[in-house]
Amino acid sequence: MAILTKHRGAMLILMFNLLLVFSGIGLVIPIMPKFMESLGITGGMVGLLVAAFSLTQFLCSPLAGRLADSFGRKRMIVIGLMVFAISEGLFGLAASPVLLFASRLLGGISAAMIMPAVMAYAADITTPEERAVGMGYITASITTGFIIGPGIGGYIAEFGIRVPFYAAGAAGILAACITLLVLRESLPSKTNEWDTPPDEVERRGLLSQLRYAYTEPYFLGLIIVFVMSFGLANFETVFGLFVDQKFGFEPKDIALIITFGSIAGAVVQVTAFSWILKRFGEQRVISLCLLLAGLFILLTLFVHQFWMIFAVTFIVFLAVDILRPAISTQMSMVAEDQQGYVAGLNSAFTSLGNIAGPIAAGFLFDLDIHYPYALACLVLLMCFILSVKGKKISLKDAHASS
Repeated sequence: MAILTKHRGAMLILMFNLLLVFSGIGLVIPIMPKFMESLGITGGMVGLLVAAFSLTQFLCSPLAGRLADSFGRKRMIVIGLMVFAISEGLFGLAASPVLLFASRLLGGISAAMIMPAVMAYAADITTPEERAVGMGYITASITTGFIIGPGIGGYIAEFGIRVPFYAAGAAGILAACITLLVLRESLPSKTNEWDTPPDEVERRGLLSQLRYAYTEPYFLGLIIVFVMSFGLANFETVFGLFVDQKFGFEPKDIALIITFGSIAGAVVQVTAFSWILKRFGEQRVISLCLLLAGLFILLTLFVHQFWMIFAVTFIVFLAVDILRPAISTQMSMVAEDQQGYVAGLNSAFTSLGNIAGPIAAGFLFDLDIHYPYALACLVLLMCFILSVKGKKISLKDAHASS
């Protein structure tokens, strides 16, 4: 717990910011079926709407990662929170798909600014021994945001379907003010200057960064991030639509499943994640979580009772909530002095999966509501095989060098 109070409680502030942002993102999940009805949009349009968020996050993440290494972590977080507040307010005001798309595009920009800066800040204030614990706390705040977001969206929507978004916008402004007044910059002053000469890797543009990413030691981790995001986006994008059409669930029902299905993941990240990584190792944990996520998403197609849907979703969220920080920890350990850059690439590959996944899920949903989950299972199991092969290659290299 000492890590939470170091640096004037910086970790707590970072966790609060991510909790807020991902609560705002999660608000839309139980409400989207009602939005579909009121605005007359299809599953394909929902997929494009989710992908719009990820598109701008993808385009902006590498630049945001570089800016976090030069302009400063704190500044990027504060600006990102203000953009987030604007995007949430705009979503609440939206009366047409055009404004919904504008809101999601701004939301993606805010996420691109906040995520790499927060990850880099967490790496700045933790030692290598504390890194797994710190990443577990950070990811737990993301998970908790997804827990709280749908719950807030489902229950506050009873007072008005747009009320949750106005509340999220106001909270974004509050978080920006707290961060501005309390959080100290973690980036050393000698590198926190605009005229600092960038090294070769930071001069690369977005396409060049992606092109040369295969040469980096964390490239397999980036591939896993992409495939994981693609598969999970298939699951999450149409989950509310799936249970709404198949079982007639209301926003409250959807919120209940997502909320309690995610709680265990947040608890595990805070209490047991560091022990799990030390006991089994990052690679083994990553492979097992990919396998469980793929199999239990497939089981979603064969369950019919409420408690069974609850149980299956519970396992999926638990596997994912352990998987995310495991991958982030693995890449952070090899990032050395490029924490912001690597965090930006991590965010970019996540966004690539979140662009392709929702688009595929939305249009497949219009064909058959079962197709998105079949595809999600397939890609996650393929990624499991890739991770196992990657582990064998790493072991061979280790034996060859010894």
